[in-house]
Formats: sequence, structure tokens, C-alpha cells
Amino acid sequence: MQTLDIASLGFPRIGRQRELKFALEKYWRGEIDQAQLQSVASELRRTHWQWQQAAGVKQVPVGDFAFYDQVLTLSATINAIPARHRSGEQVDLDTLFRVARGRAPTGEASRAAQMKKYFNTNYHYIVPELTAGQRFEIAYEQLFDEVAEAKSLGHQPKPVLLGPVSYLYLAKCEGEPFDKLSLLPALSEAYQAILARFADQGVTWVQLDEPILALELDDDWQAAFAPAYRALSGQGVKLLLASYYGSVAHHHGLINGLEVDGLHLDLVSDAEQLTLFGASLKPTQVLSLGVINGRNVWAADLDILAERLRGLVADLGERVWLAPSCSLLHVPVDLESETELTPELANQLSFAKQKLDELAALRTLLLTPQSEAAQAIVARCEARRQAREQAANPEVQARLDALTPEDFNRSSGFGERRLKQQARFRLPLLPTTTIGSFPQTPAIRGLRSRWRKGELTERAYVAQLEAVTRDSIERQLKLGIDVLVHGEAERNDMVEYFGEQLDGVGFTQFAWVQSYGSRCVKPPLIYGDVSRRQPMTLAWASFAQSLTDRPVKGMLTGPVTILHWSFAREDIGREQIANQLALAIRDEVADLQAAGIGIIQIDEPAFREGLPLKASDWQHYLDWAVAAFKLSAAGAEDETQIHTHMCYSEFNATIDAIAAMDADVITIETSRSHMELLNAFEDFEYPNEIGPGVYDIHSPNIPTVEQMVALIEKAATKIPVGQLWVNPDCGLKTRTWDEVEPALQNMVKATKELRRRLG
Repeated sequence: MQTLDIASLGFPRIGRQRELKFALEKYWRGEIDQAQLQSVASELRRTHWQWQQAAGVKQVPVGDFAFYDQVLTLSATINAIPARHRSGEQVDLDTLFRVARGRAPTGEASRAAQMKKYFNTNYHYIVPELTAGQRFEIAYEQLFDEVAEAKSLGHQPKPVLLGPVSYLYLAKCEGEPFDKLSLLPALSEAYQAILARFADQGVTWVQLDEPILALELDDDWQAAFAPAYRALSGQGVKLLLASYYGSVAHHHGLINGLEVDGLHLDLVSDAEQLTLFGASLKPTQVLSLGVINGRNVWAADLDILAERLRGLVADLGERVWLAPSCSLLHVPVDLESETELTPELANQLSFAKQKLDELAALRTLLLTPQSEAAQAIVARCEARRQAREQAANPEVQARLDALTPEDFNRSSGFGERRLKQQARFRLPLLPTTTIGSFPQTPAIRGLRSRWRKGELTERAYVAQLEAVTRDSIERQLKLGIDVLVHGEAERNDMVEYFGEQLDGVGFTQFAWVQSYGSRCVKPPLIYGDVSRRQPMTLAWASFAQSLTDRPVKGMLTGPVTILHWSFAREDIGREQIANQLALAIRDEVADLQAAGIGIIQIDEPAFREGLPLKASDWQHYLDWAVAAFKLSAAGAEDETQIHTHMCYSEFNATIDAIAAMDADVITIETSRSHMELLNAFEDFEYPNEIGPGVYDIHSPNIPTVEQMVALIEKAATKIPVGQLWVNPDCGLKTRTWDEVEPALQNMVKATKELRRRLG
């Protein structure tokens, strides 16, 4: 009887109850030692391997587990660690934390490495820093230790590594500029050594991820693949080349010529490429079919998938593997943890553990289509499709249909608006502000938890949150900040908070997804047409503004970010969902403005994240993403100042679109890049006002006045000083007041020093 293997490209490591997050943070605080941290990690790996094996995965992925980021783990493995993060010659776990956070329980504090979004996902990776003539050698044993661990538990491990060409592509050059590809021969030798170690450990297959194949690559980068994979072949293991997040059909010839034993395709992003690669597969190669969406939580139409794949499976037989489209890192761990979802919504969902079960069900449909089990699977698929059709809201659709071009533009240009805003607010040169949130202390989180459990009355809950908000305002006034925020003590997350107050959006208890390090988010579920039930932020913004004569920003999350940071329905276009969200935010802007809130920030940190991987597809996305933001803000009067915030973005390629958003002020993350990201705004001559971050809030280190002065001065060489604001990189919810207050105090002192120098 024919068999079909089920493959896993990677599994979430944070844990069903965020066990790794809490263990990491305890270790960083000195509450547990490294042995206890390792014990938690080992138990998580054991559990996740067992789950995958139970679902039919014969070769469990190893290397998908990371204490901070898998790219950083690889950098440590090959000894690509910046000198400032080393503590002696040894590379150990604390070395990784110094790179990622700028601080660890051992060693000296230092500037953390840059962090960027991993392609078009909300996952962040630590950017490797490489120098001309860089040497690579195995220096960190985690990957090999985990292979041995998996084998000791009775599993056949399949190590997962970022491929050498993609690793170089994601790295940055330190020191004098040089061609990163000049390092490929030396890097390939390090990979050869890694593969040889795996072979010695009894590994059969190694998965090499090359996600840059989904990009439109220059000739030099395309040409790098053949010699790299020629060097890696023949090391005693079979190589599975995996790419994801987009189609690789445009690189068909390149990929077809590589010396690999198998190929993984993301068929969720492009099902049509299956015909192309299926026809050219070599007789000895395996084809891994990424047919279950590894980036969304909606259950697949398995019956439709089975019909599409049936012919190919019959032709290729055991050379076909069934797999998710990419690593399951991007979805929550286990739907079984959710006990409060309505049955109708729960039946539509599939988390990481369930996606493996979906692959087993798909195998049943392919191998025994007439069985009772197969018929039950088909019935469930049909029931889900019927439920999806009932999510429409005619009123929302009618409002979208009635939009005109005028609804997407403010009544006056920025020049005219700016004069009116200056007259209203009379802010000093280099106005200071923060991005929105203040520390979510254990007391605040405990307060929210008791309220949700019914242990605290609504009245008592509000009274205590008012006290926290009053404290936040008083601290800012004492620090001398010019434009205040209310601190967002009432909010659990910048997207989840809004999702809980919108019709057509569901939310979960434990559907956490790792963003970076120990930082997790719980994305809302956009399952139907979206509308606003009632004002979402008005009461807290008005309360905060009543406490001071200084302007307090109204804080909103923008439609594009809510869309990208939610698990959005797939039965209608993302442009349509974005406009539904934009109308809800537009209504909130109108209410805030009517209540006298004169500065309103509409955050869009995920704006660039949504870009398609291929530059040729960008313009369509940029057109509708810009339009959605403008729709949310266009109802603001000239005197109302609209801010937006973006972080961890490279702006050069999208600066035209960012300018077209027409926000009065944009604040961006720039401190880790030492203002390098401002080059785009300098070259473009950005017309509006801009606040480049001078305080890296992802590190516990407190920047000095001198460091901030240097950053502001550097910013002033790129942007006219009259257009500059001064602010942290991002919100401050993950930091403590012991870190935040001295950092903000230094920020204000640095600003005053610059004002003095500038007269």
C-alpha cells in the first residue's frame, strides 16, 4: 500500500502556556539559573517532538528551537559574534543574550545588535554583523546537542538551518563596505563542517531554508546558489531545499540546477508553481508540498486540496511529502487550550498542533478516499464553508460601496495644516514625546487579570486604572515632556485591545505567537465584516487630557497594522478588510477630535511588513495600504495633528508611499541603526515632520545624555532641525519604570542641551 510522509518545517518554541517566555524573563532577572532555564527548554522540545511524531512526522525538526532567534543561534554556531558582545573566547548562551538584548546575567552591557522583521512576517530576527575577511568556525554546540537529545528520545532528527545564501543576504556589513558574497566560500566551509557533524550523529536529512528565493534577486545573488550547494552536497546527508512566503517559480531554472535531494514549495502562496516543479523533478528527488497555511489559523479545505493533489501523488508516490507552507512558528500552539470560543468559530480554526492533524487527515483523503474517516473529513469541510458564508454584514458593505475619492484626503495640504497646528500647540524646537505605552507593571497585569476573572468590580477596576493614568501624566509633567500620552494601562496589546471592541473580530485566551525573544502577541481573529460598536479609546483619552493643559495624544492602531497583526479571513481580499478597519478607526478619530483631543497618533508599524516579497508586486499593495491609512485619518480637521509610528522598517524603497500617507508627524525606530534609516528621508527630502528614535527600548540599557545628543545631532545632519521631534524608538510597555524614568530624563536633558546650542 502506498505511503505518504508528513513533514514539519518547524514548530513554535514558546510553549502552549508561554513557558519559555516566563523562564527566559526569570533567568534575565536572576530568579532562576541557566540549568533551570535549560530544563524548561528541554521539556518543551520533548513535548513538541512527541506531538509531531504522534501526528505522523517521521523526522522531527531540530534547530527550530531558539532561546531568542534561530538566525542568532546560527550566528553563534558559526562564531559570527561581534567583538563587543564577547566575554572571553567562549560563545555561550549568555553571549546570545548580549547580542540580542545588549545585556545578559554575565559579561558587560553593550549596544544590542539590530533587529529586523523576517521577510514579510511579524517575527523579528537579529541581524548578523559581518566584517571583511570574516572567519567562520563551529563555536556553539546547541544544534548538535539537540540532535543528540532528539535521538536519545527515540526520534529521527531533521536539522533545520537557514541556508548560507539567505544568511549572507540578511546580514549587514560592519566597518568598511565590502561585498558580502565574498564571504560565501568561507561560510560554505563552515556549513560543510556542520553537515559533517550531523552525518556523524546519524542524521539522514537536513533542511536548508532559502527564503530569499521568493525575492527578485540580482544576478550576483542568483549566481551564488550553484557553487554554494555544489560545496554542500556529498557531506553524508541528504539536503532538502526549502523556500516559503512566496512563489519561487521565477527561479525555476536556478533551483532545478541545484544539487539537492529534495525541494519544499510554499503552495499556499502560489499553488500554480506545483505544475512547473512537479514536471521537472529529478527521478531521485523528493517534493515537499507546503499545502497547509503555516501563517494563518483558518482550517484548510482539505477535500479541495486532496482533489488537486491526487494526480501528482499517484505519479510520484512515496517521493511526495505533505507539509505546512512554512514553519509553524507564526501560529499559536494548540487550539485545545481555548475553552471560551464559540463552537462556530472554534470549528473554523487550526493551530500548530492541529495543522499537523490536518496533514494526517489530508493523507487519509488521498490514500483512502472512500473510507468513513475520509467522508467525515469532507463533511466537516462543507460545514465550515457554509458557516463562513454567514459572516457578511450588509451595512458595512454598503458603507464601503458609498466611499468617494474625497473620503481619502484631508481638506488641506500639510503646509497649511502645519501653520494652524503650530498656532494651536506652540511647541518648542525639537518637541519631545513618547510613542504611547508605559510600563505594564506586574501590578497592572494583576489588576487586569483579577478584573477579567470577576474578582474586581468594574468600578474598582476603573478607579485603579485612573490612578495609574494620573501617575503616568504626573511623571511626564515632572520629566518635562512636551506632548504626553496616557500610558495605555488599560490595554493588553495594541492590536488585541481594538480587536476585542470590534464586531466581526474574535479573540482568544492563549493563542500566543512569538514576535521576538520573550515577546509574544495574541492576534485577533478577523472572521467577518468589521465595524465599531462604540468609542474604543475616548473615555481614557478624555480622562488623561482633563489632568493637564499640555496636549495628550489620542492613541490608535492603524488599519493596516490591525490587519497584518491579526489572523484575517481569507474569503475576501485584504484591501477590503483594511478599508473596513479604516472606517472603524475614522469614527474613533472623529470622536476624539470632538472631545478636544488635538493630537492623534495612528500607529502603522506593520506598514512595510505587508509588502509582497517581489518588488514588481509592491505598487498594488502600497496603493491600497496608503489609501486605508488616509481613509482612517482624512476626517481630521486641519488643526488636528495626525501622527503615525513605524518601527523596524527599511524605508528607502517605500519612502514615496510613506510620504503619500500624509501624516503630519511620523516617528520611527532608528537608535539601533545609529540613524542609518534616516538616509531614506534625507535623500527624499521628506516634507512633513519626523521623530527618529533616540532610545532603544528593546534593551534594558539606559542611554546617556551624551549618546542621545549624538543621535539627535546626527539626525539634524539629515533632516532640517525644524522638522525633528525627539522620542524613544517604540512604546515602553516592556520596560520597567526604573529603566524608563532615567532614560526619559536623559532624553529631555539631551533635547534641552541641543535647544541651548541651537539658540
